[in-house]
Amino acid sequence: MEIFFNVCYYIMIYNVYLQKRGEQMISKVNSCAISGIDGYIVTVEVDMSNGIPSMDIVGLPDTAVKESKERVKAAVKNCEFSYPQKKIIVNLAPAHTKKEGAYFDLPITAAILISSGQLTADDIDDYALIGELSLDGSLRSVNGVLPMALAAKEHGVNNIIVPSDNAFEAAVVDGLNVYGAKNLTEVARHLSDGEKLEKVTVNLDEFFNEQIDYIDDFADVKGQAAAKRALEVAAAGGHNLIMIGAPGSGKTMLAKRLVSILPSITFSEALEVTKIYSIAGKLPPNTPIMKSRPFRSPHHTISPQAITGGGAVPKPGEISLAHRGVLFLDEFPEFRKETIDSLRQPLEDGYFTVGRVAGSFTFPSETMLIASMNPCKCGYYGDTSRKCTCLPGQIQKYLSKISGPMLDRFDIHVEVPTVKYSELESSEKAESSAVIRERVNRARSIQLERYKNEKIFSNATLSAASLDVYCPLDENCKTLLRNVFEKLGLSARAHSRIIKVARTIADLDASENIKPNHIAEAIRYRSLDKKFWFNN
Repeated sequence: MEIFFNVCYYIMIYNVYLQKRGEQMISKVNSCAISGIDGYIVTVEVDMSNGIPSMDIVGLPDTAVKESKERVKAAVKNCEFSYPQKKIIVNLAPAHTKKEGAYFDLPITAAILISSGQLTADDIDDYALIGELSLDGSLRSVNGVLPMALAAKEHGVNNIIVPSDNAFEAAVVDGLNVYGAKNLTEVARHLSDGEKLEKVTVNLDEFFNEQIDYIDDFADVKGQAAAKRALEVAAAGGHNLIMIGAPGSGKTMLAKRLVSILPSITFSEALEVTKIYSIAGKLPPNTPIMKSRPFRSPHHTISPQAITGGGAVPKPGEISLAHRGVLFLDEFPEFRKETIDSLRQPLEDGYFTVGRVAGSFTFPSETMLIASMNPCKCGYYGDTSRKCTCLPGQIQKYLSKISGPMLDRFDIHVEVPTVKYSELESSEKAESSAVIRERVNRARSIQLERYKNEKIFSNATLSAASLDVYCPLDENCKTLLRNVFEKLGLSARAHSRIIKVARTIADLDASENIKPNHIAEAIRYRSLDKKFWFNN
């Protein structure tokens, strides 16, 4: 018993000694992690005690997090600090969420230096630290800094230190003091009231309002007046569109120019898009925020998981990377059937949910789907300039790759004919993208004003219940639509989409009410399925 009391006494004396040296056996440092497209606060706790020198990391770390112990040890030694020869336990709280990535290197190191008395940081509670360490102590950029910075601000943290390459991205968050560091030494000096890091700021107004110069312009497109009109309607209302035509008719060229006439992206939309690109690691260097709408064009060999999002720890797929922009699928029938069908639910709901053991992850998918395809395998079915060499069965097999429910997701169907030689040699300049974009912006402004009290951003996102409120039809319009509905055998979904497109056409005409000519034009954009799918 006497021995026991003696041991306790000496432990007490040792702890007092450590306190006099300014050492803390337990320290806490704020950091952040990612769940879906949102960030959340992670508290990095470090406990040091006597025992066999080791470091154990708990709190559901993945392999990258577990490997941080070796990066931390090397960085501490190479930055002229002393790595403690003690038993170190690192806890990443909350413990019930899976932690992945290398961005805990910096907060773990800071917590160890604080616990060992090598770093004094009285205001560490008001900081969040994020960053991957190289073996020499330099900081590498990490993905997802913007949503993590937003989470820190929402949690009440006023300061954040990130790798210098990520500083502009974090500086987008209003009211958050952002510091970019190049290495561990700079971080330590800043926290210990030594040489302070320079606060990073971004003039968002200046950056966001810069004129965007589009390389591809509609002024360069010869002919295709009907297709260009259809793309204008699609841009004005956010509608999905499918183009059908022979090879070389200009489908891909038209699709690539769509982004040049889309309405200007708002700041809130840009913030949503930037979060997604930040997490996916696709944010361009020195770009604090995305100021143009995204345009994604994956190859037809893409898997369903890659297009919708997935993985052990789910990441945004192509449909989320195209959020608030355009997802262009060229040679649409060449995509795997399961890939095409996987788009149906995200397109309808505007989001995609991935379920895993660790929980559910939701990714936004409010995008315009633009698809292009040939009418058959050889590409010339229905073309007036060249004869189709496909048999009827081959044509049907090719077209059947696009199911009826999937075809119904397209508000606008447009045929793109082969350009005539007289149009190609014409010196007449076509209408520029800037002129078309002005009309699109006016139409979108009308929609924003109309739906200002609703969570509706475009005509394409109108719910069935909202159609009666915002898209009333007079008797002439109802009669026209009824006759066409019965004649063409349209689905209920097609019926509502015709009304939505007609609403957009009316907005382009600055018409408060939908008129018969608006309905008639919208109907023309729903007739190609009868020509190609059910007429062979």
